[in-house]
Amino acid sequence: MTPTLQPASLRPGDTIAIVPTARAIAAEELRDGIALAESWGLKVKLGAGVGRKHFQQAGTIRERAIDFQRALEDPKVKAIWCARGGYGTVHLLDHIEPEVFTANPKWVVGFSDVTVLHNTLHGLGLPSLHAQMPFNIGSKSADARESLRRALFGEHLSISFSHAASTRPFVRTGEAEGQLVGGNLSLLYAMRGTPFDIDPRGKLLFMEDLDELLYHVDRMVMNLKVSGWFENLAGLVVGGMTDMRDKDPKDPFGKSAEQILADAVGEVPFPVCYGFPAGHIADNRALVMGQMAKLSVTAEGATLSFGSIAGAVV
Repeated sequence: MTPTLQPASLRPGDTIAIVPTARAIAAEELRDGIALAESWGLKVKLGAGVGRKHFQQAGTIRERAIDFQRALEDPKVKAIWCARGGYGTVHLLDHIEPEVFTANPKWVVGFSDVTVLHNTLHGLGLPSLHAQMPFNIGSKSADARESLRRALFGEHLSISFSHAASTRPFVRTGEAEGQLVGGNLSLLYAMRGTPFDIDPRGKLLFMEDLDELLYHVDRMVMNLKVSGWFENLAGLVVGGMTDMRDKDPKDPFGKSAEQILADAVGEVPFPVCYGFPAGHIADNRALVMGQMAKLSVTAEGATLSFGSIAGAVV
């Protein structure tokens, strides 16, 4: 769905809420993220789930849903920064009515497990930010942190990189424009056939993932292939496929994650790039999901650029 609502860009003095939607997290683990936000002139409000632990997660399903909804409804909160990933954000979807998201649009920021929120917001016509969460942000690149600031504050955002030698044979050159959708491959696969699924036709599809068995990657990618996801894309942007492995190194699957994707996509007329700087990597750049973007792929590298992130509705 084309965005019909646009959250306002942040300004110094605005408040950003840090809310754990999945795994438990302690306040001391957020120090770098809080310091970074404050260095941008933002005020930070911690959700009630910070420091709370219910088995692996930051509270019961109801507690986490209430925390997130309170941040959505708080008029002083201009953006919600999901504290960390892990698993469990999907639990919130049955407990938050769509009207809560659209009544007072604000940026929702995160990646990995937060893909379920990106899908949900896209279905409601709201853009969102696929970007590094405060957990571990101190170990991320300066470019990753700066791209998040630029996205939050509505500044021009353009990301360029050079292809690695290992992925050059898989690249498809060209230029394309379209809405950027997608996120974590495992979550995109898990949302298939649900009300939170996405339709990538005519759009730029981004995907990344972490720590999966290679035959699991193939199974997920084949689901997308036979569903027709790769037939009518505007373009494909593959980010970090990090720490992929074989169940038994003595009996390998025989393909890297990138080759699995390349074989599934095949000889397509749209641009495709691999190794884009986003995902479970140190250089995790911010992406504006649901926003119109331009992808340019050459034999040497690729550039993904966004128009105005704030202001007029796309």
